[in-house]
Amino acid sequence: MAATISLLNNFLSLTKGREVHTTLSMPKRGFSSKEFETRTSRAQEIMYRHELDALLVSSPPNVRYFTGFDSQFWESPTRPWFVVVPLGGNPIAVIPEIGAPEMALTWIKDIRTWPAPVPEDDGLSLLKATLESLPKRFGRIGAELGREMALRMPVSDFLKLRDSLALEVADGSPAIWQARMIKTPTEIDRIHFICQIASEAYEQLPSQISIGESEREAVRKLRIDIAKRGADATPFMPAISGPGGVPQIVCGPHDRIIEEGDILFIDTGSTFDGYFCDFDRNYAVGKVSDDAHRVHDALWIATEAGIRAAVPGATTDDVFAAMAKIIQDAGAIGNNVGRLGHGLGLQLTEPPSHRLGDGTVIRENMVLTIEPGMEYAPGKMIVHEENIAVTKDGPRLLTTRAPRELPVIR
Repeated sequence: MAATISLLNNFLSLTKGREVHTTLSMPKRGFSSKEFETRTSRAQEIMYRHELDALLVSSPPNVRYFTGFDSQFWESPTRPWFVVVPLGGNPIAVIPEIGAPEMALTWIKDIRTWPAPVPEDDGLSLLKATLESLPKRFGRIGAELGREMALRMPVSDFLKLRDSLALEVADGSPAIWQARMIKTPTEIDRIHFICQIASEAYEQLPSQISIGESEREAVRKLRIDIAKRGADATPFMPAISGPGGVPQIVCGPHDRIIEEGDILFIDTGSTFDGYFCDFDRNYAVGKVSDDAHRVHDALWIATEAGIRAAVPGATTDDVFAAMAKIIQDAGAIGNNVGRLGHGLGLQLTEPPSHRLGDGTVIRENMVLTIEPGMEYAPGKMIVHEENIAVTKDGPRLLTTRAPRELPVIR
């Protein structure tokens, strides 16, 4: 134990200057045409290296990334939406007529429509004609077939399109992620802003709830506070409580009443202008066990180590190893999360993953979560998480650093 305490204390110097609370001005929503031109140009350079004549995207985050188009109508699965990013020139929207007026407000000029829904041909012939009209350098197009991607169209329609095209349909996800993992300054500004909103709301939560309230009530109050501070939405807010720790971190809230001795865990993925924050906070409910304080402190220090390791040229394996050593020395018996952080942006979780074997090289302008967690007794887990941007000079916190001492709910 003495060795563990000594190891943990070696990292204390990393905390200097981190306890700064910054209230940012709200960024203007939306992006300039120049921003989308930059994104498209970068993607086209990557497509050339992957020998792709075009990217075909259909999922909301990828459509939004290349066009700026967004709609609550994504909640309706009836109609597919497509964007084609050619190897040269600007993207082409192939979309239902109902979306044309809003798409026309974006930077996209080539908008091709059909009167969806038409299940017997829901845009397939129009999409096929669009793809086959493009110049053919490699004879291949990339689709959302791989890592952390999903097609937003019927699989049967995709197979029909693939089999009818005079082009090879390849996995375009490596090229898409290579482009999206590196954020622009304006993307980082939005993530920073939503991180600060959530940080401020987290700090105020102990003054808004008390022992005897439910997990669900705590989440309701936090969600309202985040919205009042300027968030657009909070699609993700699991919460769970338990004596000295929690058994999992992805479900809840439930109607369980928080009691003396509990740890209350709340995570949030709130958004501003399409971009997510993703970080948690832990609260002591009254007086908690010494073990809970010890593990919380170990994870706080492991987070410092993970932040320090996330520098250009390092790998995700390096970031994992920096945290894992501290967690193991603190007596971890497990961690059902499977990794110690990930990428962040238009999606709550994006590549890469901080895990052994991922091997992604960390580069300037990546946005990452640092997320050490450990189970220290059966059914008792604590997890920390912060969000950072990688700069040429090293990591920059986007969240306000969690206090080293557990905040107390009374």
